[in-house]
Amino acid sequence: MRTKSLKKNKINVVTLGCSKNVYDSEVLMGQLRANNKEVVHEEEGNVVVINTCGFIANAKEESVNTILEYVQKKEAGEVDKVFVTGCLSERYKPDLQQEIPNVDEYFGTSDLPNLLKALGADYKHELLGERLTTTPKNYAYLKIAEGCDRPCSFCAIPLMRGKHKSKPIEELVSESEKLAAKGVKELILIAQDLTYYGLDLYKKRNLAELLQKLVKVEGIEWIRLHYAFPTGFPMDVLDVMRNEPKVCNYIDIPLQHIADPILKSMRRGTTQAKTTKLLRDFRAAVPEMTIRTTLIVGYPGETEEDFQTLKDWVKEMRFERLGCFTYSHEENTHAYSLEDDVPEDVKQQRANEIMEIQSQISWELNQEKIGKTFRCIIDRKEGNYFVGRTEHDSPDVDNEVLIDAAKHYVKIGDFTEIEITEASDFDLYGVPTSGNK
Repeated sequence: MRTKSLKKNKINVVTLGCSKNVYDSEVLMGQLRANNKEVVHEEEGNVVVINTCGFIANAKEESVNTILEYVQKKEAGEVDKVFVTGCLSERYKPDLQQEIPNVDEYFGTSDLPNLLKALGADYKHELLGERLTTTPKNYAYLKIAEGCDRPCSFCAIPLMRGKHKSKPIEELVSESEKLAAKGVKELILIAQDLTYYGLDLYKKRNLAELLQKLVKVEGIEWIRLHYAFPTGFPMDVLDVMRNEPKVCNYIDIPLQHIADPILKSMRRGTTQAKTTKLLRDFRAAVPEMTIRTTLIVGYPGETEEDFQTLKDWVKEMRFERLGCFTYSHEENTHAYSLEDDVPEDVKQQRANEIMEIQSQISWELNQEKIGKTFRCIIDRKEGNYFVGRTEHDSPDVDNEVLIDAAKHYVKIGDFTEIEITEASDFDLYGVPTSGNK
């Protein structure tokens, strides 16, 4: 008779970095659950899997610090095993093994079967599209492609994620149906580059056809586009956006810079004139469209004149949503051969200036919303407020609509009509005008 019971492992998955990592963690957790493993996301567990980010200096630092934190817990006997996966591990595995040897094993971005094996689980092919979602139940990320073929000089993503690889339309439709069956109402389409979707599989840019198939999925009410590349953007997508109510009037199109000398050095394959025309065409085709972009300041060789060009252009274009990052000098990228010649304090000052301009634009655009009613999805309750979003806002990065919970009740996960009563730079305040839908 056995007297000693086997200790049951509880696997804690910790996710760092972008929404693409969130997606990968969810796939991992879905596989573990199917193997009857007890799995949690960022809670207590005696086995830890850290899904790292290796994109820029800050992200790498956060990943390394998180690994060290769990290694210390392991040494103190608080956790039994620590595994590391994701982009940092893909990019720096030999260095990490040398510097932090007390991690049980390191895995790259495409090592899921081996990672599962190390966790005592088998990779189940039949689980295609099955995930344990970690986002609020009303929205989920849908990764439509992996990797990137673009030659951008500053970017390390192709080193970590490989070449662009689209997922077949039927697989994505099936995955969306499974998500809808679980109550997901909003799909956020993500990839390193949505613009390129389908070129490898269908020999043409096929994002519009994918959207036309996804809008037919019952239960899905919003479809949002993230991370489109400006060069070669398939303009037929705008027709679908204009004609299909389910496709949000929203696009995230990281433009990085606008001064021609910088765009050329960044190897973006475009110019200020072409980019400005593209955005004007967007707004002409879909007048209600919200455009989100991200910019990089302090790139090697960025002069005061280049920066002034960028500032003037941000003022002229009046983006609805904008984020700004300081340039990070990354090994093995094309730009690494250039001198990182803009001092850190100048980089930071430039980023601050761009964000000051943007917060004024955002404030002005938000004032125009006062008195108007928007269909909002309610994501969560936080403190004294219910927190929702309009179709013009993506989770975590954009404006939120705050509803006073002491005065009004709205149901989390549902759509409701909200009249905007007040607005600040990045928040809207409102009251429900009707019952929930």
